[in-house]
Amino acid sequence: MADYYIHPSSYMDEPCQIGQGTKIWHFSHIMKNSKIGENCNIGQNVVISPGVIIGNNVKIQNNISVYTGVICEDDVFLGPSCVFTNVINPRSFIERKDEYKQTLVKKGASIGANATVVCGCTIGKYALIGAGSVVTKDVPDFTMVYGVPAKFASFVCKCAQKLDFEENKAICPQCNTGYIIDSGIVRES
Repeated sequence: MADYYIHPSSYMDEPCQIGQGTKIWHFSHIMKNSKIGENCNIGQNVVISPGVIIGNNVKIQNNISVYTGVICEDDVFLGPSCVFTNVINPRSFIERKDEYKQTLVKKGASIGANATVVCGCTIGKYALIGAGSVVTKDVPDFTMVYGVPAKFASFVCKCAQKLDFEENKAICPQCNTGYIIDSGIVRES
């Protein structure tokens, strides 16, 4: 007996790995050679393409295709209908499967509803991508971006609250976590 749940309307190709406690809801398709961690929640109408790696405790909301080349580390949140690409210059009449680019979504990052992440980008740890944004370049750790194209809005705590730095230090007003910034790079203190 499986130690995960998959709704009867969904498909799971073999081989693939699905971790304990993971739930896969209606009309989803988990394709071969994908790896899904423990305690994930995969919403309705989600496609996980071959070779995709999903960490533990990842929340994938409805209507998302996670294409080959995407890696989501632990605790990632993918908002409804967000979009990943895997080829920079697609053409229907040219096969470019050997040109797929990797997209890395690091631990704790959140991508808002209807955002688009162009392949080859890295979304930093605990980064926050605003709904409807188009990410065309790497997003540093603890950074919030939004817009088309996505641009820097502020630094954020791992609990997603805005950080205000004074003399290169910040304390989250919500959870009291301390941060330092050095040469534009934010890290916990």
